[in-house]
Amino acid sequence: MTPPQRRRRSPEPQPPPRPPQPNDGKEGDASNPERLFILTGVADGGERAAIDLVTLIVAGADPPPTAPPEQSALLRLCQAPLSVAEISAYLRLPFSVVTVLLTELLAAELVTARAPIAREALPDRSLLEAVMHGLQKL
Repeated sequence: MTPPQRRRRSPEPQPPPRPPQPNDGKEGDASNPERLFILTGVADGGERAAIDLVTLIVAGADPPPTAPPEQSALLRLCQAPLSVAEISAYLRLPFSVVTVLLTELLAAELVTARAPIAREALPDRSLLEAVMHGLQKL
């Protein structure tokens, strides 16, 4: 009886790589500069709002029916306070585009912007407890 012979497997042919498709099913395709230009509109020379990455944004109302999809999504996201960096990440849009969208919403008074609460601005807990104990002893 002869032992079975081992045969080497040939590697399976790999399919050729698929060419990239426009928008490829992603909602926020930031690689398309024409789309970003359309979102931000024509540069009219207007000033942008003084917004940085940690500015907190809160929506004051539901999106109006005439709002573009990006602004509607931004208003739905901001029902609770969110930083501009978080909004940019959730919408998959660059910070500069989000700033332009927020400037329009701030001008329409659909959102409010506020600075984050600095840790140093909060009173010291031990001081508050000392005041509370002092008042209890009175």
